[in-house]
Parts: sequence; C-alpha cells; structure tokens
Amino acid sequence: MTISRDQVMDKVVALTKRRGFIYPSSEIYGGLSGFYDYGPYGVALKRAIRDLWWRHMVELRNDVVGLESTLMMPEAVWEASGHLQNFVDPLRQCLGECKKRWRADKVLGEKCPECGGTLDDARMFNLMFKTHVGPLEDRASEVYLRPETAQGMFVDFKNVISSTRVRVPFGIAQQGKAFRNEITPGNFVFRVREFELMEMEYFVRPHQDEEAFDYWRKERLRWYTDVLGVNRERLRMYDHPQESLSHYSKQTTDIEYEFPFGWGELEGIADRTDFDLAVHQEKSKQDLTYLDPETNERYLPWVIEPAVSVERIFITLLLDAYDEDVVNNEPRVLLRLHPNVAPVQVAVFPLSKKQELIDVAQMVIGSLRGQFRVEYDQTGGSIGKRYRRQDEIGTPFCVTVDFDTLTDQAVTIRRRDSTEQERVAIATLPGRLTELTR
Repeated sequence: MTISRDQVMDKVVALTKRRGFIYPSSEIYGGLSGFYDYGPYGVALKRAIRDLWWRHMVELRNDVVGLESTLMMPEAVWEASGHLQNFVDPLRQCLGECKKRWRADKVLGEKCPECGGTLDDARMFNLMFKTHVGPLEDRASEVYLRPETAQGMFVDFKNVISSTRVRVPFGIAQQGKAFRNEITPGNFVFRVREFELMEMEYFVRPHQDEEAFDYWRKERLRWYTDVLGVNRERLRMYDHPQESLSHYSKQTTDIEYEFPFGWGELEGIADRTDFDLAVHQEKSKQDLTYLDPETNERYLPWVIEPAVSVERIFITLLLDAYDEDVVNNEPRVLLRLHPNVAPVQVAVFPLSKKQELIDVAQMVIGSLRGQFRVEYDQTGGSIGKRYRRQDEIGTPFCVTVDFDTLTDQAVTIRRRDSTEQERVAIATLPGRLTELTR
C-alpha cells in the first residue's frame, strides 16, 4: 500500500509508543525535551543494531580493536580538540510571548516561528554539557560530558599501541553515550540531547588517506543495504563542500537517508588527517607518534572516521520498514524489518490454551531460545490478532502449534511479508528458521 511520506513519521511515532519501542522520558512529570526512554522492543532493536555494528566493524576484522572511555573528560581535552571554540550553533531567542530559543540558521526572517515575536540578534551557543567533579563547584573542578566518543580514542592512542600488537593501518572502535545540548531537538529521535554513538578511528600512514577514505565510504553504505536491509533508493552520498567542513576535516561524506522531512545525515565518514593527534600532542606535551616497524619512521598517523548514532539508525529502520496493506479484507500495519534487526525474530503460539498444546509450544520455544530472539504468546485472542501484533513489531516469522501437531509432530511457519505458511517438522524447525533468517 502506498503511504504518503508526510504521514509516515506520525504513524511511526504513534506505533513506537503503542507497541513499546519508545516512551517520552519522565512522561508522568511532563517529559523532558530531547530525551527518550526505550521500551522492551526498543531495547531489543537497539541491541541488535549495536551488536551488528560491532560484529562487522570489529569481530569480523583483524585490524580493529575496541575501547571504552569515560563519559566525562577534563576541559583541557576539549580545549585541545577545538570543541570549546568550535562546537557551537548560532542561537536566537524570541523576545515576544513564547521566549523560545531557535537555531539561527534554521529560522527565516526576523519573526519567531512560534508566536511571531521579534527575535534577538544571533549569538554562538556551545553545545556541550558542563558539570563539576568533587564537592566544590569551582573552575578547577569543571568537566564536560562528551559530545562524541572520538576524543577518548585519540587520548588513549598511545596506550593502545603500547599495550597491543596493532600495526598501522588499524582502527579503534567505540560505542557509548554522548550528550549535546541541542538548541532545538526535533524530528522525534533524529536529533536528541542524549544519544548513543558508534565511532571508529582508522589510522593510516600520512597522506595515504584517499584509498582508506574511499574504502570506508563504500563499506559503510554496503552495510546498510546488505546487513540492515535499508532501501538503496532512499540512500545517497553527500560530499561536503569545503566551506561546510568541520574544523578537523579535510573531506567528509555523509550517507544520507530520505526522511519524511527531507534528506538528512544518517552517518558521516570524515578524513580527520592528523589533526586530533597533533593537537593533543601539542597540548599534553606527550609524544603520540607511532614508530613504523617496517620503515623505522616516526609519524602521527592520519585518521578516517566513520561515525553514526544508534538513534539515527533506529528511526531510519522504522521509517524504512513501515507499511500498511490488506490481508483477508482487513487492513494491517507491519514493519518489514530485516530479520537481522527485528526485535523478535520468531514468535511461538499455541493455537488455544489447551494444556497439551501449551506444553508442546513451550518445548518448541525452548529449542529456539538462544538461537533467535523469540517471544511466546498464549493470550486468548484469535490467531489472526496475534499475527497482527507481531506484524506491527516487525516479527518476520510466527510458529503455530495446533492440534495436528500432537499427531504429526510438525508446526506451521507463517511469514510476515507474504503471509504464506509452510508445515515443518519440529525436529527440523531450528534449521529451517536459520535458512529463512539469512
């Protein structure tokens, strides 16, 4: 069924609340703008995204290692990296009735988009959250919540090369929370103030960045289409012009997705040269050079960085998968999620609440648990209603235990997208589902 792209976002937002993907944070107290909690299915989807990223960026490679650095870092780190000076957005505040604040580059004219009041002159606003460590709130105790995970990998670069056997070219990967005090968070979880980043710094020899940059551009795009199942027609590459590059970047390509509100960044791949290692070496007075065992040369490696937030992938997958159609003359809502990312991969139902069916269904789900993300449902609703619930959360396969199962030791697999069914022996069920989820 063709759905207007203008309607998809509202429909997805409603579905995520209704089916336990996302809740507004602290909702019973009125909520907190730019912050969201993730329900049972949201947690499962986020974990699938994280695990797939880690598997393909670290576990399936022999040239990338992992790191987990702290959420808080001292001011000196952010002064060296340029974030204190450059991690800013232009801010304008309404002087009229609503007093709202707006990003100046997102507002047209001199009037407030909310109430029509006059806007004040633009000023720069730093996006980092500042707090204090220890009992005294003085200048010496100031620290910042990280707006990216990258700096942890740069300041630990020397520790990694001295404690492991990595050799350039190699990467350091990290997943973890980051915080940005966005002036105007919006478009649901597309732009929020607390989010989870997945970043990798890939270190190469100086001036040998072009080949690595091209490789990671192609590899990251392939991951979205081949592993996550994102529609290729809704993805594109956007090469930033020189005037829009970040202060650390020689060149940057965004993988963009066609969201209902327009094309937007899904992931960025940046060529950071040796900017970060150079500034940290200068400010810390520590030698961060790498001794190349092949050439016996010391140098600061250059860096290619693929970086993406879990939340951007999360909302992209839901928007890309949302669909509506008609089955047996009844409308249904479904998420056509790839089995790799579906919060529930296999749901198991006994046809009725008869104990003999429940016993077999429990045995069946026990044989699948640990191999697949599974859910069991023996509620009294009709089998059709239970199918619809699973369709809405994106479950690709439902397994039904019926009265024939008691005699033929077989179950029915029902496919989400086509609603086709096939009869499979219980003994061969795990193998058949493995084939179907590939």
